Amino acid sequence: WLVINKLPVQPAELVRNVLQDFQSQYAPERTEIIVNDMPPCEADPALLRQVFTNLLENALKYSSKCAHAKVEVGWQEINDQVAYFVRDNGVGFDMRYVSKLFGVFQRLHRIDEFEGTGVGLATVKRIIVRHGGRVWAEGEVGKGSTFFFTLSEED
Repeated sequence: WLVINKLPVQPAELVRNVLQDFQSQYAPERTEIIVNDMPPCEADPALLRQVFTNLLENALKYSSKCAHAKVEVGWQEINDQVAYFVRDNGVGFDMRYVSKLFGVFQRLHRIDEFEGTGVGLATVKRIIVRHGGRVWAEGEVGKGSTFFFTLSEED
């Protein structure tokens, strides 16, 4: 399904390019977006762009009802690996249902609350797994969520 063409990628630059496409989808006066410097990686640029696109779309969508939405993209070291993340202060989710997040057509919020097809996170998972990495999420109802992913260090 996915042919991986790994090249050197600057994730922060990729995220800034993705955000240019989203300028009409959020109110800049109510939305703070922080893009931290991130270590470069080896990944398929088009597929990594899709990962960030899907995660940022979700972060912006699920924080859109906040008086002051905040979305942060960055990284941290977890178990000696670089883990990239997209964090928001939106509606969050109940961790009891975290296992459903990455399933196709699985939704934790009603369609009349937030639009979507239910395939965005499933696509993210397929891309990250294909890269040899892993993806996971942490959240709390009413306090936002953070989606993490790692990429394989192998070429």
